[in-house]
Amino acid sequence: MSRNDLPPLDQDTPQSLRSELLSRRGILRAAGGAAFVGALGAASVGSADAAGKRHGVRNLALAAAPSVWTHPGALHHPGDINRARVRVAAGIDPWYADWQVLTANAHSASTWTANPQETVYRGGSTQNYAILYNDIAAAYQNALRWLISGDTAHADCAAAICNAWSSTLTTITGSTDAILAAGIYGWQFANVGELLRDYDAFDLDAFQQMMLNVFYPINHGFLRDHNFVCDSHYWANWDLCNMASIMAIAILCEDGDKFDEAVTYFQSGVGNGAIGNAVPYLYTDDDGYALGQWQESGRDQGHSVMGMGQMGALCEMAWNQGVDLYGYDDNRFFKAAQYVAKYNIGLDVPYTTYSWGSGSSCTYNEQTAISSASRGTIRPVWAMLHYHYNRIKGLDDKYIAAMTSDLVGIEGGGGDYGSTSGGYDQLGFGQLMYAK
Repeated sequence: MSRNDLPPLDQDTPQSLRSELLSRRGILRAAGGAAFVGALGAASVGSADAAGKRHGVRNLALAAAPSVWTHPGALHHPGDINRARVRVAAGIDPWYADWQVLTANAHSASTWTANPQETVYRGGSTQNYAILYNDIAAAYQNALRWLISGDTAHADCAAAICNAWSSTLTTITGSTDAILAAGIYGWQFANVGELLRDYDAFDLDAFQQMMLNVFYPINHGFLRDHNFVCDSHYWANWDLCNMASIMAIAILCEDGDKFDEAVTYFQSGVGNGAIGNAVPYLYTDDDGYALGQWQESGRDQGHSVMGMGQMGALCEMAWNQGVDLYGYDDNRFFKAAQYVAKYNIGLDVPYTTYSWGSGSSCTYNEQTAISSASRGTIRPVWAMLHYHYNRIKGLDDKYIAAMTSDLVGIEGGGGDYGSTSGGYDQLGFGQLMYAK
Protein backbone atom coordinates (compact mmCIF):
# COMPACT_ATOMS: atom_id res chain seq x y z
CA MET A 1 0.00 0.00 0.00
CA SER A 2 1.22 3.47 -0.83
CA ARG A 3 1.28 5.86 2.11
CA ASN A 4 -1.12 8.02 0.13
CA ASP A 5 -3.62 5.26 -0.69
CA LEU A 6 -5.94 5.96 2.21
CA PRO A 7 -9.52 7.25 2.39
CA PRO A 8 -9.94 11.02 2.12
CA LEU A 9 -10.60 13.04 5.24
CA ASP A 10 -14.21 13.52 6.19
CA GLN A 11 -14.13 16.99 7.67
CA ASP A 12 -17.82 17.11 8.45
CA THR A 13 -17.62 14.26 10.94
CA PRO A 14 -15.72 14.63 14.24
CA GLN A 15 -12.87 12.15 14.53
CA SER A 16 -13.53 9.43 17.06
CA LEU A 17 -10.82 8.15 19.36
CA ARG A 18 -8.28 6.12 17.45
CA SER A 19 -8.64 2.37 17.71
CA GLU A 20 -5.74 0.59 19.35
CA LEU A 21 -2.99 0.05 16.77
CA LEU A 22 0.23 -1.87 17.06
CA SER A 23 3.15 0.31 18.06
CA ARG A 24 6.64 -0.50 16.86
CA ARG A 25 7.25 -2.34 20.10
CA GLY A 26 3.93 -4.10 19.55
CA ILE A 27 5.11 -5.27 16.15
CA LEU A 28 8.17 -6.79 17.76
CA ARG A 29 6.08 -8.57 20.38
CA ALA A 30 3.57 -9.79 17.84
CA ALA A 31 6.29 -11.11 15.55
CA GLY A 32 7.78 -13.25 18.27
CA GLY A 33 10.99 -11.52 19.24
CA ALA A 34 14.40 -12.59 18.00
CA ALA A 35 13.61 -13.58 14.42
CA PHE A 36 11.85 -10.29 13.73
CA VAL A 37 14.56 -8.30 15.47
CA GLY A 38 17.02 -9.83 13.04
CA ALA A 39 14.81 -8.78 10.15
CA LEU A 40 14.90 -5.20 11.37
CA GLY A 41 18.61 -5.00 10.55
CA ALA A 42 20.22 -3.93 13.82
CA ALA A 43 23.11 -1.46 13.64
CA SER A 44 26.59 -2.61 14.53
CA VAL A 45 27.97 -1.39 17.84
CA GLY A 46 30.29 1.57 17.40
CA SER A 47 29.07 2.48 13.90
CA ALA A 48 25.45 3.36 14.58
CA ASP A 49 23.04 3.96 17.41
CA ALA A 50 22.27 0.33 18.24
CA ALA A 51 19.26 1.33 20.31
CA GLY A 52 17.68 2.70 17.15
CA LYS A 53 14.58 4.74 16.52
CA ARG A 54 12.76 6.11 19.55
CA HIS A 55 14.95 4.23 22.04
CA GLY A 56 17.96 6.32 21.03
CA VAL A 57 16.73 9.59 22.55
CA ARG A 58 17.16 10.53 26.17
CA ASN A 59 14.04 11.76 27.93
CA LEU A 60 15.14 15.35 28.42
CA ALA A 61 12.79 17.92 29.88
CA LEU A 62 12.11 20.96 27.71
CA ALA A 63 10.98 24.39 28.80
CA ALA A 64 7.27 25.14 28.68
CA ALA A 65 5.57 27.80 26.60
CA PRO A 66 6.79 31.34 27.30
CA SER A 67 5.04 33.38 29.96
CA VAL A 68 5.83 36.48 27.89
CA TRP A 69 5.63 36.02 24.12
CA THR A 70 8.11 37.58 21.70
CA HIS A 71 6.48 39.33 18.70
CA PRO A 72 7.23 38.98 15.95
CA GLY A 73 8.62 35.70 17.17
CA ALA A 74 7.99 32.84 14.78
CA LEU A 75 10.55 32.44 11.98
CA HIS A 76 11.77 36.01 12.42
CA HIS A 77 12.34 38.12 15.50
CA PRO A 78 12.98 41.87 15.69
CA GLY A 79 16.75 41.39 15.64
CA ASP A 80 16.60 39.47 12.33
CA ILE A 81 14.44 42.15 10.78
CA ASN A 82 16.52 45.08 11.97
CA ARG A 83 19.76 43.44 10.86
CA ALA A 84 18.36 42.83 7.38
CA ARG A 85 17.05 46.41 7.19
CA VAL A 86 20.40 47.93 8.13
CA ARG A 87 22.53 45.65 5.93
CA VAL A 88 20.30 46.06 2.89
CA ALA A 89 20.28 49.85 3.26
CA ALA A 90 24.08 49.76 3.36
CA GLY A 91 24.31 47.42 0.34
CA ILE A 92 26.18 44.74 2.31
CA ASP A 93 26.17 41.14 1.08
CA PRO A 94 24.86 38.53 1.50
CA TRP A 95 21.84 40.48 2.74
CA TYR A 96 21.76 42.83 -0.23
CA ALA A 97 22.33 40.05 -2.76
CA ASP A 98 19.35 38.17 -1.35
CA TRP A 99 17.29 41.36 -1.26
CA GLN A 100 17.83 41.66 -4.98
CA VAL A 101 16.56 38.11 -5.45
CA LEU A 102 13.49 38.96 -3.39
CA THR A 103 12.63 42.15 -5.25
CA ALA A 104 13.06 40.37 -8.61
CA ASN A 105 10.46 37.74 -7.67
CA ALA A 106 7.04 38.47 -9.21
CA HIS A 107 5.34 37.35 -5.99
CA SER A 108 6.87 40.28 -4.12
CA ALA A 109 5.15 42.91 -6.26
CA SER A 110 2.74 45.12 -4.32
CA THR A 111 0.26 44.72 -7.18
CA TRP A 112 -0.32 41.01 -6.44
CA THR A 113 -4.05 40.28 -6.17
CA ALA A 114 -5.33 37.52 -3.90
CA ASN A 115 -7.54 34.74 -5.23
CA PRO A 116 -9.16 33.34 -2.06
CA GLN A 117 -11.08 30.06 -2.19
CA GLU A 118 -13.80 28.84 0.13
CA THR A 119 -12.48 25.29 -0.15
CA VAL A 120 -8.88 24.28 -0.85
CA TYR A 121 -8.39 20.84 -2.40
CA ARG A 122 -5.11 18.93 -2.39
CA GLY A 123 -5.36 15.48 -3.94
CA GLY A 124 -8.20 14.15 -6.02
CA SER A 125 -9.52 15.48 -9.31
CA THR A 126 -10.35 19.06 -8.29
CA GLN A 127 -7.03 20.30 -6.91
CA ASN A 128 -6.67 24.05 -6.48
CA TYR A 129 -4.12 24.27 -3.67
CA ALA A 130 -1.57 25.97 -5.93
CA ILE A 131 -3.69 29.11 -5.58
CA LEU A 132 -3.13 29.03 -1.83
CA TYR A 133 0.62 28.47 -1.90
CA ASN A 134 1.13 31.19 -4.49
CA ASP A 135 -0.87 33.69 -2.44
CA ILE A 136 1.03 32.77 0.73
CA ALA A 137 4.36 33.27 -1.05
CA ALA A 138 3.16 36.67 -2.25
CA ALA A 139 1.95 37.68 1.21
CA TYR A 140 5.22 36.61 2.83
CA GLN A 141 7.44 38.29 0.28
CA ASN A 142 5.46 41.52 0.44
CA ALA A 143 5.63 41.44 4.24
CA LEU A 144 9.42 41.15 4.04
CA ARG A 145 9.67 44.03 1.58
CA TRP A 146 7.61 46.22 3.91
CA LEU A 147 9.58 45.31 7.03
CA ILE A 148 12.94 45.92 5.35
CA SER A 149 12.16 48.91 3.11
CA GLY A 150 9.33 50.56 5.04
CA ASP A 151 7.17 50.77 1.90
CA THR A 152 3.60 50.40 3.17
CA ALA A 153 2.31 49.49 -0.29
CA HIS A 154 3.79 46.06 0.36
CA ALA A 155 2.24 45.85 3.82
CA ASP A 156 -1.14 46.76 2.32
CA CYS A 157 -0.73 44.03 -0.29
CA ALA A 158 0.22 41.37 2.28
CA ALA A 159 -2.64 42.41 4.58
CA ALA A 160 -5.13 42.34 1.70
CA ILE A 161 -4.09 38.79 0.80
CA CYS A 162 -4.45 37.63 4.41
CA ASN A 163 -7.78 39.40 4.92
CA ALA A 164 -9.19 37.97 1.70
CA TRP A 165 -8.39 34.42 2.75
CA SER A 166 -9.50 34.79 6.37
CA SER A 167 -12.90 36.05 5.22
CA THR A 168 -13.33 33.27 2.65
CA LEU A 169 -11.57 29.99 3.50
CA THR A 170 -13.67 27.45 5.42
CA THR A 171 -12.32 24.02 4.43
CA ILE A 172 -9.17 22.15 3.40
CA THR A 173 -9.94 18.76 1.91
CA GLY A 174 -9.19 16.33 -0.92
CA SER A 175 -7.25 13.09 -0.51
CA THR A 176 -5.05 12.43 2.51
CA ASP A 177 -2.69 14.96 0.91
CA ALA A 178 -4.98 17.61 2.42
CA ILE A 179 -3.08 16.90 5.63
CA LEU A 180 0.11 18.11 3.96
CA ALA A 181 -1.65 21.25 2.78
CA ALA A 182 -2.91 22.03 6.28
CA GLY A 183 0.56 21.47 7.69
CA ILE A 184 2.86 23.18 5.20
CA TYR A 185 0.62 26.12 4.38
CA GLY A 186 -0.52 26.34 7.99
CA TRP A 187 2.90 27.20 9.36
CA GLN A 188 3.70 29.42 6.41
CA PHE A 189 0.48 31.43 6.57
CA ALA A 190 0.65 31.80 10.36
CA ASN A 191 4.14 33.25 9.93
CA VAL A 192 2.80 35.91 7.60
CA GLY A 193 0.15 36.82 10.15
CA GLU A 194 2.80 37.04 12.84
CA LEU A 195 4.79 39.55 10.78
CA LEU A 196 1.70 41.67 10.15
CA ARG A 197 0.07 41.37 13.57
CA ASP A 198 0.46 45.07 14.48
CA TYR A 199 -0.34 46.51 11.06
CA ASP A 200 -3.60 48.49 11.14
CA ALA A 201 -4.98 47.17 7.85
CA PHE A 202 -4.52 43.55 8.91
CA ASP A 203 -7.51 41.82 10.56
CA LEU A 204 -5.61 39.85 13.18
CA ASP A 205 -8.69 38.43 14.89
CA ALA A 206 -10.21 37.05 11.69
CA PHE A 207 -6.87 35.60 10.66
CA GLN A 208 -6.39 33.92 14.03
CA GLN A 209 -9.86 32.39 13.76
CA MET A 210 -9.04 30.98 10.32
CA MET A 211 -5.86 29.39 11.62
CA LEU A 212 -7.60 27.99 14.70
CA ASN A 213 -10.74 26.73 12.95
CA VAL A 214 -9.50 25.58 9.54
CA PHE A 215 -5.85 24.58 9.91
CA TYR A 216 -5.33 23.55 13.53
CA PRO A 217 -8.02 20.83 13.75
CA ILE A 218 -6.39 18.97 10.86
CA ASN A 219 -2.90 19.41 12.32
CA HIS A 220 -3.98 18.20 15.75
CA GLY A 221 -6.15 15.36 14.47
CA PHE A 222 -3.39 13.96 12.29
CA LEU A 223 -0.80 13.87 15.07
CA ARG A 224 -3.35 12.29 17.37
CA ASP A 225 -4.72 9.64 14.99
CA HIS A 226 -2.41 9.33 11.96
CA ASN A 227 -5.53 8.76 9.91
CA PHE A 228 -6.20 5.56 11.85
CA VAL A 229 -3.20 3.63 10.54
CA CYS A 230 0.09 2.49 12.05
CA ASP A 231 1.92 5.35 13.75
CA SER A 232 5.02 4.66 11.62
CA HIS A 233 3.03 4.67 8.35
CA TYR A 234 3.67 8.30 7.37
CA TRP A 235 7.02 9.80 6.42
CA ALA A 236 8.62 12.27 8.84
CA ASN A 237 7.57 15.32 6.82
CA TRP A 238 3.89 14.62 7.43
CA ASP A 239 4.35 14.94 11.18
CA LEU A 240 6.82 17.78 10.90
CA CYS A 241 4.72 20.15 8.84
CA ASN A 242 1.77 19.65 11.17
CA MET A 243 3.96 20.15 14.25
CA ALA A 244 5.31 23.34 12.69
CA SER A 245 1.79 24.55 11.93
CA ILE A 246 0.72 24.00 15.52
CA MET A 247 3.81 25.85 16.75
CA ALA A 248 3.22 28.81 14.42
CA ILE A 249 -0.46 29.01 15.33
CA ALA A 250 0.44 28.88 19.01
CA ILE A 251 2.77 31.86 18.63
CA LEU A 252 0.29 33.81 16.52
CA CYS A 253 -2.48 33.21 19.06
CA GLU A 254 -0.35 33.20 22.22
CA ASP A 255 -1.66 29.72 23.06
CA GLY A 256 0.64 27.97 25.52
CA ASP A 257 -1.14 24.63 25.32
CA LYS A 258 -0.61 24.41 21.57
CA PHE A 259 3.01 25.49 21.93
CA ASP A 260 3.59 22.72 24.44
CA GLU A 261 1.76 20.25 22.18
CA ALA A 262 4.28 20.85 19.40
CA VAL A 263 7.30 20.73 21.72
CA THR A 264 6.13 17.57 23.45
CA TYR A 265 5.50 15.80 20.16
CA PHE A 266 8.97 16.75 18.93
CA GLN A 267 10.43 15.21 22.06
CA SER A 268 8.33 12.08 22.49
CA GLY A 269 5.66 11.74 19.80
CA VAL A 270 4.78 8.34 18.38
CA GLY A 271 5.17 9.23 14.70
CA ASN A 272 8.19 9.64 12.46
CA GLY A 273 8.42 13.39 13.02
CA ALA A 274 9.47 12.97 16.65
CA ILE A 275 13.21 13.52 16.85
CA GLY A 276 14.19 9.96 17.82
CA ASN A 277 12.16 8.47 14.99
CA ALA A 278 13.20 11.12 12.45
CA VAL A 279 16.89 10.48 13.26
CA PRO A 280 17.00 6.79 14.17
CA TYR A 281 20.73 6.05 13.83
CA LEU A 282 23.85 7.98 14.81
CA TYR A 283 27.38 7.68 13.44
CA THR A 284 30.80 9.31 13.46
CA ASP A 285 32.50 9.59 10.06
CA ASP A 286 36.20 9.10 9.34
CA ASP A 287 36.87 12.81 9.78
CA GLY A 288 35.28 12.82 13.24
CA TYR A 289 31.99 14.51 12.29
CA ALA A 290 28.83 13.27 13.98
CA LEU A 291 26.08 12.24 11.56
CA GLY A 292 22.46 11.18 11.99
CA GLN A 293 20.60 9.05 9.45
CA TRP A 294 17.41 10.81 8.34
CA GLN A 295 14.18 8.81 8.27
CA GLU A 296 13.48 9.49 4.59
CA SER A 297 17.03 8.88 3.34
CA GLY A 298 16.10 5.53 1.85
CA ARG A 299 13.16 7.13 0.04
CA ASP A 300 14.79 9.98 -1.90
CA GLN A 301 16.83 13.11 -1.35
CA GLY A 302 14.15 15.61 -2.35
CA HIS A 303 12.06 14.62 0.64
CA SER A 304 15.11 14.34 2.88
CA VAL A 305 16.07 17.92 2.10
CA MET A 306 12.44 18.94 2.55
CA GLY A 307 12.68 17.46 6.05
CA MET A 308 15.58 19.77 6.84
CA GLY A 309 13.30 22.69 6.01
CA GLN A 310 10.30 21.43 7.95
CA MET A 311 12.21 20.51 11.10
CA GLY A 312 14.33 23.63 10.74
CA ALA A 313 11.22 25.84 10.70
CA LEU A 314 9.93 24.15 13.84
CA CYS A 315 13.26 24.57 15.62
CA GLU A 316 13.65 28.22 14.57
CA MET A 317 10.19 29.16 15.82
CA ALA A 318 10.76 27.45 19.17
CA TRP A 319 14.19 29.12 19.46
CA ASN A 320 12.65 32.55 19.01
CA GLN A 321 10.36 31.83 21.95
CA GLY A 322 13.20 30.60 24.16
CA VAL A 323 13.04 26.81 23.64
CA ASP A 324 16.06 25.06 22.13
CA LEU A 325 14.88 22.24 19.88
CA TYR A 326 17.92 22.80 17.67
CA GLY A 327 20.17 21.49 20.43
CA TYR A 328 17.84 18.86 21.86
CA ASP A 329 19.42 15.49 22.68
CA ASP A 330 22.98 16.58 22.06
CA ASN A 331 22.21 18.39 18.78
CA ARG A 332 20.53 15.37 17.21
CA PHE A 333 18.95 17.44 14.41
CA PHE A 334 22.33 18.99 13.62
CA LYS A 335 23.75 15.51 13.06
CA ALA A 336 20.91 14.72 10.67
CA ALA A 337 21.44 17.95 8.73
CA GLN A 338 25.15 17.17 8.44
CA TYR A 339 24.26 13.68 7.15
CA VAL A 340 21.80 14.90 4.54
CA ALA A 341 24.12 17.70 3.44
CA LYS A 342 27.15 15.42 3.18
CA TYR A 343 25.35 12.96 0.93
CA ASN A 344 23.84 15.68 -1.25
CA ILE A 345 27.17 17.38 -1.92
CA GLY A 346 28.35 14.07 -3.36
CA LEU A 347 30.08 12.34 -0.44
CA ASP A 348 29.34 8.91 0.97
CA VAL A 349 27.51 8.34 4.25
CA PRO A 350 26.80 5.19 6.26
CA TYR A 351 23.34 3.66 6.13
CA THR A 352 21.58 1.16 8.39
CA THR A 353 18.58 -0.80 7.10
CA TYR A 354 15.47 1.18 7.95
CA SER A 355 12.19 -0.61 8.68
CA TRP A 356 8.66 0.48 9.48
CA GLY A 357 5.07 -0.68 9.69
CA SER A 358 2.44 0.55 7.25
CA GLY A 359 -1.33 0.46 6.97
CA SER A 360 -3.76 -0.43 9.71
CA SER A 361 -2.04 -3.77 10.33
CA CYS A 362 1.49 -2.33 10.48
CA THR A 363 2.76 -4.38 7.52
CA TYR A 364 6.53 -4.76 7.60
CA ASN A 365 8.61 -2.70 5.12
CA GLU A 366 12.32 -2.01 4.86
CA GLN A 367 14.84 0.04 2.91
CA THR A 368 18.30 -1.49 2.78
CA ALA A 369 20.25 1.33 1.10
CA ILE A 370 20.24 5.09 0.91
CA SER A 371 18.43 6.43 -2.16
CA SER A 372 20.30 8.47 -4.76
CA ALA A 373 17.04 9.72 -6.28
CA SER A 374 17.08 13.55 -6.49
CA ARG A 375 20.58 13.63 -5.04
CA GLY A 376 21.89 17.19 -5.05
CA THR A 377 18.41 18.67 -4.94
CA ILE A 378 18.31 22.38 -4.19
CA ARG A 379 15.85 23.83 -1.72
CA PRO A 380 16.24 27.12 0.16
CA VAL A 381 16.50 25.60 3.64
CA TRP A 382 20.20 25.53 4.43
CA ALA A 383 21.12 29.13 5.29
CA MET A 384 18.89 29.08 8.37
CA LEU A 385 20.63 25.94 9.64
CA HIS A 386 24.13 27.17 8.84
CA TYR A 387 23.73 30.52 10.56
CA HIS A 388 22.22 28.94 13.64
CA TYR A 389 24.58 26.05 14.16
CA ASN A 390 27.76 27.78 13.01
CA ARG A 391 27.25 31.40 14.06
CA ILE A 392 25.03 31.08 17.12
CA LYS A 393 26.17 27.72 18.51
CA GLY A 394 29.72 27.89 17.14
CA LEU A 395 29.67 24.35 15.76
CA ASP A 396 31.83 23.12 12.88
CA ASP A 397 29.11 22.50 10.30
CA LYS A 398 31.44 21.46 7.48
CA TYR A 399 28.82 19.73 5.32
CA ILE A 400 25.96 22.16 5.97
CA ALA A 401 28.28 25.06 5.17
CA ALA A 402 29.34 23.41 1.90
CA MET A 403 25.74 22.72 0.97
CA THR A 404 24.86 26.36 1.66
CA SER A 405 27.73 28.04 -0.15
CA ASP A 406 28.77 25.58 -2.85
CA LEU A 407 25.50 24.03 -4.00
CA VAL A 408 22.54 26.25 -3.06
CA GLY A 409 24.03 29.75 -2.94
CA ILE A 410 21.89 32.83 -2.36
CA GLU A 411 18.39 31.60 -1.60
CA GLY A 412 15.21 32.62 -3.32
CA GLY A 413 11.69 31.71 -2.31
CA GLY A 414 8.39 30.60 -3.76
CA GLY A 415 8.46 31.18 -7.50
CA ASP A 416 12.22 30.77 -7.82
CA TYR A 417 12.24 26.96 -7.77
CA GLY A 418 9.62 25.97 -10.29
CA SER A 419 5.84 26.09 -10.30
CA THR A 420 5.06 22.81 -8.56
CA SER A 421 4.42 22.50 -4.85
CA GLY A 422 7.98 21.42 -4.01
CA GLY A 423 9.20 24.87 -4.92
CA TYR A 424 6.83 26.35 -2.34
CA ASP A 425 7.42 23.97 0.58
CA GLN A 426 9.66 26.58 2.21
CA LEU A 427 9.55 30.36 2.42
CA GLY A 428 13.25 30.88 1.63
CA PHE A 429 15.44 34.02 1.54
CA GLY A 430 17.73 32.57 4.17
CA GLN A 431 20.72 34.89 3.72
CA LEU A 432 18.47 37.95 3.91
CA MET A 433 16.79 36.91 7.16
CA TYR A 434 19.34 34.72 8.99
CA ALA A 435 22.85 35.82 7.99
CA LYS A 436 24.95 36.86 10.98
